[in-house]
Parts: sequence; structure tokens; C-alpha cells
Amino acid sequence: MKPIILTGDRPTGKLHIGHYVGSLKNRVLLQNEDKYQLFVFLADQQALTDHAKEPEKIIQSVGEVALDYLAVGLDPAQSTIFIQSQIPELAELSMYYMNLVSLARLERNPTVKTEIAQKGFGESIPAGFLVYPVSQAADITAFKANLVPVGNDQKPMIEQTREIVRSFNHAYQTDVLVEPEGLYPENESAGRLPGLDGNAKMSKSLNNGIFISDDADTVQKKVMSMYTDPDHVRVEDPGKIEGNMVFHYLDVFGTPEDAATIAEMKAQYQAGGLGDVKTKRYLLEVLDREFAPIRARRLEYAQDMGQVYEMLKKGSEKAQAVAAQTLDEVKSAMGINYFK
Repeated sequence: MKPIILTGDRPTGKLHIGHYVGSLKNRVLLQNEDKYQLFVFLADQQALTDHAKEPEKIIQSVGEVALDYLAVGLDPAQSTIFIQSQIPELAELSMYYMNLVSLARLERNPTVKTEIAQKGFGESIPAGFLVYPVSQAADITAFKANLVPVGNDQKPMIEQTREIVRSFNHAYQTDVLVEPEGLYPENESAGRLPGLDGNAKMSKSLNNGIFISDDADTVQKKVMSMYTDPDHVRVEDPGKIEGNMVFHYLDVFGTPEDAATIAEMKAQYQAGGLGDVKTKRYLLEVLDREFAPIRARRLEYAQDMGQVYEMLKKGSEKAQAVAAQTLDEVKSAMGINYFK
């Protein structure tokens, strides 16, 4: 039996090329290797933990993220793509797991503590947000995932899931739940794309990203406004490539065939004699080669959103059947399958 991988995104807006570099491209590679059983989900319930009063944002984003998935090459014939809220078994599993986790343990989770500070909840932390590591544990264990691709900052979340699995299996003298492993990037800094403005991370909230859905004109405007070297005023001035987003993006998106050209441009830029406009135009060529086919596929899928939602419906039905089997085993282990 193939190892099972679970991965997904909070649908709070369209995905950007930072998501593509950080996770989407790798998911497609894992899918196409055909060595794994891949479950990919839109975590709309998790998104509602801090957007409960603006559900329309989440509803709209589900369709947009699904389009991004299909455009980059996730294939519903190879991967099970589903919506979290359409699997009621996940909520029931969360309820049982919450009884195995203390409030103090949830409050100690460093990832949750960091996110609470970032969001400025103060004393008004939604209960759903505080317990979302339990919900994540339900997502992972419902599909008996062996591997969960995450960044290193998510290690505490994986460890909390592993604790819940061990606690459940010990309490009910069973081996129903599978203890997952995190699938961590070998070089996370290389897969974390900074924003166009040089900010440490590309982010929807900072408005410093290129979206997968951006058309060619929008990408051009964004690239031409990218942060370079503020001291490189004239073409003949020597420039810095460290912290220069154009060269950083060229390193990320350039192919081996581009390596010699990029190296030559770096040397010329540092010596003086190469302007920012020329480097940005070359970056546009590189990005267009990567994303023009993706944009075209996205536009094609967007012509028939009914087909997209039908894909999500079928994926959700398939995922629910798997989660229902796990829930049945969980309730049997607990002794609460009263009528079986």
C-alpha cells in the first residue's frame, strides 16, 4: 500500500507564486511520482477560526484556490482534492481528541502562540483558533496520513498530533490511529520566496506578491516595481545583488540553461554597466516561461466553474468515505458504537 500524504491550504484568497515555490510545485512532483496516495484539502473550517464573521471571503476563495490547484497541475484523477467542511467526520473526531488535550498544552504550542500574537487577539482569542491544532490532528489521522509536508515552523503542530495519537491509542488499547511524520524541506530558505518589496515573506496581507492568477500585464507592472539596490541610481553605478529581489527571483526560477546568463548579469551588475530595467525584463521572460502555461490552464478551467465544483464534490465524497471508516474504527475502539 502506498504511503499516504495529507496537505492543503487555508482558502483566504488566491494563491501566489510564493505558495507555488513553497508547496504547490512539490505537491505536483509527489503526485506524479506515483509513489504516494495524495490527499489535498481546502481548510475552510480552519480559515473560519479567524474569519468567522466574513464567510463570504472564504466561500469565494474556495473556488479561486481550486482553480490554482488545477492550473499548477494537481490532477483529481491522481490526487483526492476535497473541502474540509464537507467531511463532518472531521468535526466529530476533533471532539473526541479535545478530551485528550489540556488547555495548558494548547496554550504552550509555540506555533499557536506566535500566530495569536501576530493576529493581535489579546484576550479575545476565538476558542476555535486556540484548538485548531486538534482539528489538524483530526484532518491528519482521519486519512491515516503517514507524511505531512510542512515548514519547520509547523513542527509543533505535527508533534501535537503525534501526542494525540499516542494518547488515544494508549487510552483505548488500540493501534487504530497512525502516528504521522512531518515532511520538512531540506532547504527551507530556498523555498521561501520574499515579497517584491524585499520583505521576508510574500504575503497577501502585505500586498507584496505575484498571484498565480495575475495576467501578463499585472505581472509586468509588479516586476518593474520590484525592490533592487536603492543605491544603484545610474546604469554605470556598481550594484549589489544581495537583497536584490530581481536576482533572488532569478536564482529561484531560473533553469540550468539560464545559469550562465544569470551569472554574467550578476557580474556586470556588480561591476557597473547593467541597469535594473534590463534585469527586470529578463526576469519577466523567465517568469513568463514558467507561468504562462499555468495562467492559460487556469483561464480554461475558469470557463466552467460548475466542472470545478463537481470535481471538489467528487473528491469530498471520496475523502468522506475514508474518514467515515476511520471514525467507525475510532468509535469502536472507544466502545461507543452502540448499535453495532
